[in-house]
Amino acid sequence: MKELRIGLLGFGVVGRGVAELLLAQEKLLRERTGVALRLVRIATRTPERAQGVPLGAVQVSGAVHQVVTADDVDVVVEVMGGLEPARSLLLEALQRGKHVVTANKALIAMHGEELMRAAAVAGRDLLFEAAVAGAIPIIKVLRESLAANQIDQLYGILNGTCNYILTEMRERGSSFDQVLQDAQAKGFAEADPSFDVDGIDAAHKLAILAAIAFGSFPHFSQIHVEGIRHVSAVDITWASEMGYRIKLLGIAKQDAEGVELRVQPTLVPVTSMVASVEGVFNAVFVRGDAAGTTMYYGRGAGAGPTASAVVADLADLARNGGKEATQRVAGFSTLLECLSSHPVRETAEWRGEYYLRLAVADRPGVLAEVTTVLARQQISIDAIHQKGRSDVAAVPLIMVTHETTERQVRAALREMEGLDAVRETPRFIRIEPGFV
Repeated sequence: MKELRIGLLGFGVVGRGVAELLLAQEKLLRERTGVALRLVRIATRTPERAQGVPLGAVQVSGAVHQVVTADDVDVVVEVMGGLEPARSLLLEALQRGKHVVTANKALIAMHGEELMRAAAVAGRDLLFEAAVAGAIPIIKVLRESLAANQIDQLYGILNGTCNYILTEMRERGSSFDQVLQDAQAKGFAEADPSFDVDGIDAAHKLAILAAIAFGSFPHFSQIHVEGIRHVSAVDITWASEMGYRIKLLGIAKQDAEGVELRVQPTLVPVTSMVASVEGVFNAVFVRGDAAGTTMYYGRGAGAGPTASAVVADLADLARNGGKEATQRVAGFSTLLECLSSHPVRETAEWRGEYYLRLAVADRPGVLAEVTTVLARQQISIDAIHQKGRSDVAAVPLIMVTHETTERQVRAALREMEGLDAVRETPRFIRIEPGFV
């Protein structure tokens, strides 16, 4: 019986999940691949975490470098996270002729090209299904199932923490801060939630998906990134009244003018499928010229879903190795020599509809002042909503624009902020009425 010998870097929540899944499904994996997937080494800064896990003869050590250099390791699985030392360790593993499987989205988004070139030189595979959307096999779908499609649009909910917070804010009528504290208490949000709520996590994932979908290198530094800290209960209430829900979306579009890449809170119609994705779940929508729009839904994080994706990559390696078929599918779908860098469109030139929220003094003439500013910027208004209450310092003034450019919207809001009647920084959220 052939075997694939596995060295694991990291033994946190995901690392433990990978080890337990390999042990629990040893017979099933052997029957499905014809290869014994054998965990031989684990490296972790906290070896005591391995206590209580029936690892048998698996060697557990605090020396991460030993996994990379060991002769009895065929594939290095990295679930440590962070850019360094993960990047250096995986480059060395490839140089030493080992395959690499990683769940590290930041590493692939920032250094994917470098790692992929190193894998090509070494003639080894670099697989990273677990880096995006947990158990949802979206990378395999883009690389294999939709290989015959020219993809022009990809969007979705890529961060379960933000989706949970926005869902709870709507259902409970609570503030962002209140729901965040609850999410941290339940383990849905980290003690320092910045990576999630500021949109960085979703941007890493979007960079990877866009690279595969569009046949280019990751564009992480060119993604426009906004989080959800500024989304208020007022915004969510008004969105609901107007027939929308607010979701943090990763959006990638490609046309003749270039690529549009953004992570942002977005108003989507309540009747759309993306609006129905609630709680900690993720969903990705892909539009191809032959397949049309397809949807992929499931749990995007956690020990079980992420471990499932890691072990799926290991199963692919086992199958490929039995046929000596390394690099059977290009890492970014397109052959390395055919990858290109598409121009990324400037944020200011994006066109679309916008939701605008101002806190204004409740007095005659305010609406005229605001609409005069919009007229100067040639912004046409589709709808205006205001519920006046003269006994408070400021009331919300809500406006929805017709299609305009972001340059015009930002210029108008800057001018409005200087008006005496405007009491808080004006806010805007983009609207995507055409999403499925």
